[in-house]
Amino acid sequence: MRLRKRQRLMALGLGLLGLGTATVLVLNAFDDSLVFFHAPTDVMTTPPPPERRFRLGGLVEEGSVTRQADGVTVEFRVTDTVTSLPVRFTGVLPDLFREGQGVVAEGTMVAGVFMARDVLARHDENYMPKEVADALKAAGQFKPDPPALPRTRP
Repeated sequence: MRLRKRQRLMALGLGLLGLGTATVLVLNAFDDSLVFFHAPTDVMTTPPPPERRFRLGGLVEEGSVTRQADGVTVEFRVTDTVTSLPVRFTGVLPDLFREGQGVVAEGTMVAGVFMARDVLARHDENYMPKEVADALKAAGQFKPDPPALPRTRP
């Protein structure tokens, strides 16, 4: 009887150890993917491992958008008003992509250039990802939209 009790406790202990290990592994895997994007200053101060896929967010720098001769490759700079990073994207950009607008690009850093696989632009004139707004506020560059005037009927 004492042997069976010891075996049950051993099985329970091993089960709890396995569950704890699995929990730690899952939380560790989610740790980096929980961040919606990294600002250019974050990328420069703490560079990601080579070939690691992540999201870069900020504003498209004014005067930085250039299109290559192939017609599908676009180069531009993403800034958080403190630091800017060059971005290269091959594909079709969202219709609302333009200079001075918020953007989030997903890709990898290759030789100091962010190679974007996907580019997301704000979807209407009032939208800005919370993380972009927070980064701009931290840099002292946030300019909220003026409040809309109430509509009146004639």
